[in-house]
Amino acid sequence: MSPQISSEDRGAPRPHVPATGRDVVIIEDDETLGRSAAACIERWGSTAHRLPRPDDDALRQQLNGPVDSIAIVSRDDMIALRYALLAEHLKPGVRLVVTIFDRTVAEEVSRTIPNCTALSMTDAMLPSLLANCLAPRYAMLQPVGDDLVGVRREGATVEVEHLPRRAFAALPKPHPRSTVSAWFRSLGTSAKALVASLLALLLAFSVDVALGVLVLHEHWTEALWNAARTLTTIGSSHAAEHGPGWYKVFSAVSMISVFVFAAVFTAGVVDRFTGHRMTSILGARSIPRRGHVIVVGLGQVGLRLSARLRDLGVKVVAVERNRQAPCLPLARSLDIPVVIGRGGDRFLLERLSVRRARALAAVASDGLENIAVAVATRAVAGDQRIVLRAGGDEVTTESQSLFRIGAVCDFPLIVSTFVAATVLDAELRSVFVADGRTCALFADDRVVDLATWDASPAHEMSRV
Repeated sequence: MSPQISSEDRGAPRPHVPATGRDVVIIEDDETLGRSAAACIERWGSTAHRLPRPDDDALRQQLNGPVDSIAIVSRDDMIALRYALLAEHLKPGVRLVVTIFDRTVAEEVSRTIPNCTALSMTDAMLPSLLANCLAPRYAMLQPVGDDLVGVRREGATVEVEHLPRRAFAALPKPHPRSTVSAWFRSLGTSAKALVASLLALLLAFSVDVALGVLVLHEHWTEALWNAARTLTTIGSSHAAEHGPGWYKVFSAVSMISVFVFAAVFTAGVVDRFTGHRMTSILGARSIPRRGHVIVVGLGQVGLRLSARLRDLGVKVVAVERNRQAPCLPLARSLDIPVVIGRGGDRFLLERLSVRRARALAAVASDGLENIAVAVATRAVAGDQRIVLRAGGDEVTTESQSLFRIGAVCDFPLIVSTFVAATVLDAELRSVFVADGRTCALFADDRVVDLATWDASPAHEMSRV
C-alpha cells in the first residue's frame, strides 16, 4: 500500500494539519532559519513576527501584544536557553518551541518549562542523512523503537516501510576484500612505527634462532633462549664467540638494529598508553577499510550521525580538523574512530579507503568546506556516493550545476519547516525532501506533501 499525492482525505485528524490564524513571534539569531520558518508560517495561514537578536526591551515590547506562540531559532544552545527563560518570564504559559542541539540541555528546558517543546536540529536532519548514506531509494530512514521506519520513493508515490533496525548493516554490493597494505595505510604515523618496529624485532628474533641452529649447531631450545637474550640486550650466545667472521659481523649489525627497534617499539607502546588517541590499531576504534561511511566534520550533526550509523550496525570513521573540537571526548567514549585532518586532503581520503567506502558524508557547519570535500572525493573516487549538509544557497546550486556534487540535504529548509509545523501544533515525526517536494511523516505512518497546506490543509497523501 502506498500513499499518493493529490488524494483528499476530508476526515483527516487535527494533528495532521497546522493551526491557522495564529500570531507567532520568531526570535532568531540565524537569519536563514528565521526567514524560512516565517515563510512557512505565513503560507500556512498564520502571522509571523521576526525579531533578530532582540534585547530585553524589544522582546518585552513585542510580547505585550497578542502572541499565541513563540519560536526561538538559534544555533547556539546557550542563547536559545536564555531567550526561552526570558520569554517564559515575560509571557508565562505561552507556547514555546526552541531549537537546541544538546540533548541534556533540551531535556532540562522541557522539564523546567512545561509549555516548551525543545527541538533538536540534529534529530531533524538525521533521517535524511541516514537515507542518503545507506539507501538513496529511501527519502528518509528513522529509528523508532526496535524498528527502522523508511519512506521509499516510487515515482509520484511514496511507501512507508517498517524494517529491521539492522536492515542496512550488510553491504549492499560486493566490495573488494581489504588487504594488509590497506590496513597498514590506515594507521597513523605513530601506529605505523609501532607495527614496523614490532615486525622488525620479530624478524630479527627469527633470523637469530635460525642462524643459531644452522650455523652454530645449537639445539633449537638453546637457540631460542640465546635469541631472546640478544633481543632483550641481556647477552648473546657463547657459541657465537667461536663462529665464523661473517656471522660476527652480521650479529653485531643485528644487535645494534635490535637496540634501535626496541627503543622505537617502547616509545610507541608508551605513546599508545599515555596519549589521547582517537583511533586504535585493532578493535572497535580501528579505522574500517571497506563497506564503511566516512563522516567529515565532527560537530553535533557529525557525532550524532556517526553514533546512529554504529547503532544500525554500519562501520563508520569520522574526520575532524580541530583537535580541540568539543565532541571529540564524546566520540572517544562511544568508540567512534576519529582521524584528525582536513577532509579535502586526497592523501587522507586514500588512507581512509574512500574507494571501498559505502558513502562519504560532509556535514561540517561550513557549506563551502563541504563542497571542497566533495570535489576532492570526486577526484579520488569518481563513483563514490557523497552526501552534503548544505544550506540551499547559490554557491551550492551553482556547484551542482557544474558537476555531480552529490546528494544535498538542505539543513535550513528541513529544520525551519519542522520548527514552523511544530509551533503550529502539527504533531509530525519527521520532515524530508522527496523529488523536490517537502513532505512530513506522522506517527500513524501518514505522509503529507506540505505544499498542500498552502491551499487547503485537508489535502494529504492518503493511503490507497
